[in-house]
Amino acid sequence: MANRGEIAVRVIRTCRELSIPVVVVYSEVDRTSLPVMLADDAVCIGPGPTAESYLIPSRVLSAATVTGCDALHPGYGFLSENPDFAEAVATCKITFVGPAPETMRLLGDKVEARRRMKAAGVPVVPGSDGPLAFSRETAKFCAEIGYPVLVKAAAGGGGKGMRVIKREADLETGIQMCMAEAKRSFDDQRVYIEKYLAGARHVEIQVLGDRHGTLVHLGERDCSCQRRHQKLIEESPAPGFTAEQREQLGSWAVAAAKAAGYFGAGTVEFIGDDTGTFYFMEMNARLQVEHPVTEMVTGADIVREQILVAAGEKFDPDLTRAPQGHAIECRIYAEDPDADFQPCPGFLTEVSLPGGPGIRADSALLSRSEVSPFYDPLIAKVISWAPDRTAAIARMDRALAETRIEGVKTTTAFLRRLLHNPRFQRGRVTTGMLDEA
Repeated sequence: MANRGEIAVRVIRTCRELSIPVVVVYSEVDRTSLPVMLADDAVCIGPGPTAESYLIPSRVLSAATVTGCDALHPGYGFLSENPDFAEAVATCKITFVGPAPETMRLLGDKVEARRRMKAAGVPVVPGSDGPLAFSRETAKFCAEIGYPVLVKAAAGGGGKGMRVIKREADLETGIQMCMAEAKRSFDDQRVYIEKYLAGARHVEIQVLGDRHGTLVHLGERDCSCQRRHQKLIEESPAPGFTAEQREQLGSWAVAAAKAAGYFGAGTVEFIGDDTGTFYFMEMNARLQVEHPVTEMVTGADIVREQILVAAGEKFDPDLTRAPQGHAIECRIYAEDPDADFQPCPGFLTEVSLPGGPGIRADSALLSRSEVSPFYDPLIAKVISWAPDRTAAIARMDRALAETRIEGVKTTTAFLRRLLHNPRFQRGRVTTGMLDEA
């Protein structure tokens, strides 16, 4: 398990059910963490900073090799979408639990992915056909598609190297800033431009492909509840979606995955405008943070399917049974909503996560443990399931009210307020709603 925190715990639990021994890597900061406690073996790979531990392929591979691992699960983040790392794993004769390196390379290049999807008949957001820099031609192109426009890093992700430009006077500076951030974050300064869709919905489709040519989808997740391109609440099914929309996006998602030669678990992300027209945005070649909402409505164990695909197994025909009920996931961050959501690392004095009917809590939190400044401030995910959306919201509200995480500030109370927001209650959330408030 080449990761840490809640996703490491998640993978370890499925491996335990499959009677597969697990080795986890850890940094010095994570020495007493829950993944280390749960794993069969653990190997320290360096100090706390990710650039000195989790992001060093040679240390991760050395740990896998010396402990005799025959497969490696990358989780999400860190090295999970690094095609060079996936190739290095294969060179060590270890199975990478994920898609092929060439698929990751294709999907990691947002410009090339757009080209491939257009050729496959999947609609893409109106935008540039390739990377660009500021020029008269660029300004003319933006005027033609209309402001606002979105400048995006070609190798981007996580909201980095991305900026909304509302007028031509800001175009040159915006492009330069995105190129600089893209270079810092991804060592690739290429950017491209898309039409910015105001009042947009962000809906994604979970896909699974085995190595025998079977590709299926497990329905959609609505991820429109965001702040600064960071998802806060996800749900499945998408509220207000018609059967026709669900069928159309599902077929596009499968077509997109086929165009990329995909196998394993992946997510095809779509953006929709205020007319209900949807476009391909990107495909993530890994397990998503929000995969539990799909698991709750389908009964699938997506991590289990990842592992079986890596082992060469075929899919269970019952995997695509119709979703039941409604599921919601709330991401709890160690951030202070009253201080512009600044990260709040520190030592925990109390941890009590919720339970009860229809509630799942994914976390690696332990009382008296540290929320480190070296890592993402996501510290827990609470997922509710109920027969319908109204009941799922009520159940989530109850679960968040039970949640006790003391010692650091968290977004728990903010999430409860969001659940009671009239627009959220009506299922009318858009990607810009919180940033506009």
